[in-house]
Amino acid sequence: MHLKTFTLDIDSATLSGLQSGTGLPVVFLHAGVADSRMWSSQMEAVAEAGFRAVAYDRRGFGESESADEPFSHLSDLEAVLEQLGVHAAVFVGASTGGALAIDFALDYPERVVGLVLVGTALSGAAEPELPDEVMPLIEAMEIAEERGDIEMLNRTEAHAWLDGPMSRNGRVSGAVRELFLEMNGTVLAKPRLTREEPPDAALDYLAGIEAPVLLAVGSLDFPHIIARHDELSEEFDNAFATVIENTAHLPPLERPDLFNPLLLEFLAAITGGED
Repeated sequence: MHLKTFTLDIDSATLSGLQSGTGLPVVFLHAGVADSRMWSSQMEAVAEAGFRAVAYDRRGFGESESADEPFSHLSDLEAVLEQLGVHAAVFVGASTGGALAIDFALDYPERVVGLVLVGTALSGAAEPELPDEVMPLIEAMEIAEERGDIEMLNRTEAHAWLDGPMSRNGRVSGAVRELFLEMNGTVLAKPRLTREEPPDAALDYLAGIEAPVLLAVGSLDFPHIIARHDELSEEFDNAFATVIENTAHLPPLERPDLFNPLLLEFLAAITGGED
């Protein structure tokens, strides 16, 4: 199905997005090294299966534009849903998009039909202890950032997040890598937004989420993200957890052929197989 673009004005920001289909909304929340385009394959798949697919670029990402004003990603999400007429939905979030989905589920539990969390971040999580093997890559990112070398930083972040921090640089190639570099390059080139209102820490409240949860993580992701995946699978009462082998931080982008069937099966299970 064709993905249609939309723009929404929220405060002084203009947020851009994509949508397709009709039926129960499935809202996709992108990773911090990407934008809404990372979900194109999943959006087409769920729209064809009889759902309404929605994704948007958060402030500081993709085609969205914003002045450096006080804002909250959680408030923005609620405003997006209101303007699109979405009361309840399944939320699919990757990385920082997963953290946002969790935050929304804690504040608006009655509006969450289900959660799909991919290599998820978690609001308020402590800084991770990284293994020695990863430190040269982290140091390379820090050097690139200090120099203001966006191209070097983009390439290094592609190694960390697309290939996997302990995988060969360039493991993922072709159109997927080109799209990652384009999406993350756009993020890195945008002016920094310095006035975000941080969300509350979510860790102590996770047991309050009763909606069904699908947890997915790539086997080549950062060790602390895989560890969080394992911990969350025990924390949520109604969770199914899966490791997608030979993928890193962005399995939906890297291997939609493996991720999409999992997503569609989950949607069918929580809706009783109805569109």
